[in-house]
Amino acid sequence: MNRDRLMVKPGSKISLKKDFDPADTEDYKDEEAALTKLQKGRERLAKYQDILYAHNCYSLLVIFQAMDAAGKDGTIKHVMSGVNPQGCQVYSFKAPSTEELDHDYLWRCSKALPERGRIGIFNRSYYEEVLVARVHPEILANQNLPPDLKKKDIWKRRFEEINAFEKYLVSNGTVVVKFFLNVSKDEQKRRFLDRINQPEKNWKFAAGDVKERGFWNDYMNAYEDVFNHTSTNSAPWYIIPADNKWFTRLAVSDIICNTLKDLKLAYPTVSETHQQELLKAKELLENEDKPA
Repeated sequence: MNRDRLMVKPGSKISLKKDFDPADTEDYKDEEAALTKLQKGRERLAKYQDILYAHNCYSLLVIFQAMDAAGKDGTIKHVMSGVNPQGCQVYSFKAPSTEELDHDYLWRCSKALPERGRIGIFNRSYYEEVLVARVHPEILANQNLPPDLKKKDIWKRRFEEINAFEKYLVSNGTVVVKFFLNVSKDEQKRRFLDRINQPEKNWKFAAGDVKERGFWNDYMNAYEDVFNHTSTNSAPWYIIPADNKWFTRLAVSDIICNTLKDLKLAYPTVSETHQQELLKAKELLENEDKPA
């Protein structure tokens, strides 16, 4: 898969409507073949994660942002299902708590960052503070910020802060990959109706989900501004077509695997002294049951 085609080139100005098709499946027309490849991707990812854990120098932070019903939960479930739970952690960020509002907007995500050797997944992230807070000004108004810091340049300032934060993470060994699952408004409507019509899916639907659809264009404008200002060489954005779940999952899996492959990780080499200790331990174990 050509991941460069899905990447927002650093310094570029994109239009979601003109440049990215939510129904695009690239050259993958066979869903069954794609599902087979996804299974192989799970196996690849499990292998890379094991080496990442043993190597213990890098960590991987995967960020998912999307409109409701774009498939974040399902993508995380299907892509990461082969990974050892000891080496992976998932955080879902909802509305900030009172304690979180008493800190800077990066705080709650900072303390959830993955340790070296681990994969961390953010289901939503600090980007909510330049998306939801921008579409709904009352959110920003209610934040405990000094009044002079709530001026119009706040979004530009936050983009700069986020870029600096991510550059800092990368320079300290955390690889940052960011996905926007790009679902169309029509497909979102179909999935919402599906959640309403199927009792076992009713729990996934909230009345506020429909209300948010009324801000669709505002969200698209906010997202475009995010991509145009925060897709960097250190931490690029990938815009993943999300109208076909099978393709979404395959694309995400492929990009994560190739990102880890690019690190050229290897299991730690053992020193000569350690080798001698291993041989000695082997000899002791093999002679355990032999008569004295």
